[in-house]
Amino acid sequence: MKWVREGNRIPIKSWCEKIEPEAMAQAENLASLPVTFKHVALMPDCHVGYGMPIGGVIACPEAVIPNAVGVDIGCGMLAVQTDLSADQIPKALIEEILRGVRAVIPVGFEHHKRSQDWDGWKTAPLECPPVRQELDSARRQLGTLGGGNHFIEIQLGDDGNIWLMIHSGSRNFGLKIADHYHRLAQKLCEKKNIELPSLDLAWLPRESSEAEEYLAAMDFALRFAKRSRELMMERFSEITCAKTGCRTREPINIHHNYCAKENHFGRDVLVHRKGATSARKGEMGIIPGSMGTPSYIVRGLGEPESFMSSSHGAGRVMGRNEACRRFSQQECDKAVGDVVHWWGRDRKGRPDLSETPQAYKDIDQVMADQTDLVQIVTKLRPLGVVKG
Repeated sequence: MKWVREGNRIPIKSWCEKIEPEAMAQAENLASLPVTFKHVALMPDCHVGYGMPIGGVIACPEAVIPNAVGVDIGCGMLAVQTDLSADQIPKALIEEILRGVRAVIPVGFEHHKRSQDWDGWKTAPLECPPVRQELDSARRQLGTLGGGNHFIEIQLGDDGNIWLMIHSGSRNFGLKIADHYHRLAQKLCEKKNIELPSLDLAWLPRESSEAEEYLAAMDFALRFAKRSRELMMERFSEITCAKTGCRTREPINIHHNYCAKENHFGRDVLVHRKGATSARKGEMGIIPGSMGTPSYIVRGLGEPESFMSSSHGAGRVMGRNEACRRFSQQECDKAVGDVVHWWGRDRKGRPDLSETPQAYKDIDQVMADQTDLVQIVTKLRPLGVVKG
């Protein structure tokens, strides 16, 4: 831990040494809420978000805060180790595999042309309006990458093996669920004359029907996001194994935007992790870097002060629009280096340069700042990447 700040209703404990003023103000708002418990924890990738900093962790015994989970519910990582070595997958083969991936996995704003099979459709909580409204569209979004910071990547581990990795979320499901229940939370707080340090942190009482609905919708979005990553990895692995004859090992599949019922400091609470991942003692995790920089397979150390959590990635140092304005494609290509890559596209069809490494913190420093939260198992160097 880097520092502790007192002075609010509960303290703020940070593994991030320097925090931008906007993110600090959001952390102070969280620490002032009447429903947060023990302290606010900030991971080393912390940066400003919507309502709550990304890289923030809070616990609430009696409330759920939709914006403390965020709009991409279930966003997370999936990684599998193969039995390939670096000399078995030259650059030309990496390009061939990733072209095959791009042909079968829609990215960006694209969807599948047909509905995707999944037994989970039968468990959709249709009493939740955003789930009911988005279900037909979601059937064609399952197994698609999306845009922003989502990626499909071939990596070389310091264990000598090739790894396959995917970062993706719940597509439009998460956004619609977050927006709907945040509006409900605002109305409930207004009706009860609850003063909020920020309207973006409106909360739902834990025992309310609205909270139960939100948690049911959130849980379905988590399962959707998890299955979506699995489906993409099945196709990614199939292409890779068909071209190389490799075999894959047991996957690691985790979320980093979610709320979970857990027990901390002797209390049953709802832990909200927004851009943070669970790091219970012995639990396997994935912490990706930015485009062209290393990622890490880690093992949790179960640190109580972080609510047994760690960072979810490198963390941004500038906004997406600023990055696109500041850097040319030539500068961004140079920063990515010899990694095989294709930039995502914005709505106007222009290269989306917002994911350039210059827009992110140094992932190695982020890892150095959380040695009490996770143990590094494998360091992964990117060889080829597809962006959304």
